[in-house]
Amino acid sequence: MEKNSNSDRLRMDNFTSHTHFILNSFSELGGLRPVLFILFTIMFIVSLSANSLLLYVVISQRSLHSPMYILIASMACVDLSLPLSFVPNMLLSFLFDWREVSLSGCLIQMHFIHFVGTFLSTFLLWMALDRYFAICKPLYYHECMALPRFLKFVIPLVVRNFLMVTAFVSLAGTLSFCASDVINHCFCEHMALVELACGSTAINNIVGLLSMFLIPVADFLFVTASYVVIFWSVLKSGKSSVKALDTCITHIVVISLNLIAALIAFLSYRIRNNLPLSIRVFFSTMYLLFPSCLNPIIYGIRTTEIRKHVLKTLTC
Repeated sequence: MEKNSNSDRLRMDNFTSHTHFILNSFSELGGLRPVLFILFTIMFIVSLSANSLLLYVVISQRSLHSPMYILIASMACVDLSLPLSFVPNMLLSFLFDWREVSLSGCLIQMHFIHFVGTFLSTFLLWMALDRYFAICKPLYYHECMALPRFLKFVIPLVVRNFLMVTAFVSLAGTLSFCASDVINHCFCEHMALVELACGSTAINNIVGLLSMFLIPVADFLFVTASYVVIFWSVLKSGKSSVKALDTCITHIVVISLNLIAALIAFLSYRIRNNLPLSIRVFFSTMYLLFPSCLNPIIYGIRTTEIRKHVLKTLTC
């Protein structure tokens, strides 16, 4: 009896977890997969075209080399990077069933997507600061937005984003994956990988939720507070500053949509529910893809100076 027990223990000790996985995205939809392929292809082309055009216009026009436009161009870089990190592979999986990924490759992709994705809300925070200085402290705007001083707002948030993402990705890398080798997602999403672990994942869930509240939720609260102060300043100053509210309202709408999509994507993997798997994957994918299509339109086309140069570029 003791001999059998030692043999079982030896087999468990020699057990190795999965080191390669299969990305299983939207397989249950069957005949609807071509529809998703067309939708994601169109959104990918729109994202690449709109963000590339926006970047070209801001870089090529010296008159747009001011803090607000540089922030918009930087946001376009984020919106360009995110789809490139997972959409081509996802589209190829629709066509050729290329779905295998190694654990190390999965963790690298996870870190890149989640780290770059954190800046969807962080750039909105920096834009809120830009509007706050421009509207509430116009005499000190250029002084406050000068690079040496503005870096005081940039560096701490970049470090925060990097440390939080590195923490939960590193924790995911220490898990043993003996339950399954099928990741129910179109890219290496954190909780989609963690739920395959055969041990306790309580710490992973806690750190993941903590990251959500310390990054997008905290950014949203700070942005909201900033715009409350801005609105109050505009109301006190009279009609002369009402025009500035248009940009502020646009920021709030965008970050609200981003926050709602992020909450749905993150919480759908942490709250037991009857939500179909394909819906959860769709929300998580659209959280990254939809803003990359929407942001260049909102921050580019709706901004008068950029719109003027975009039209000039397209008509030349």
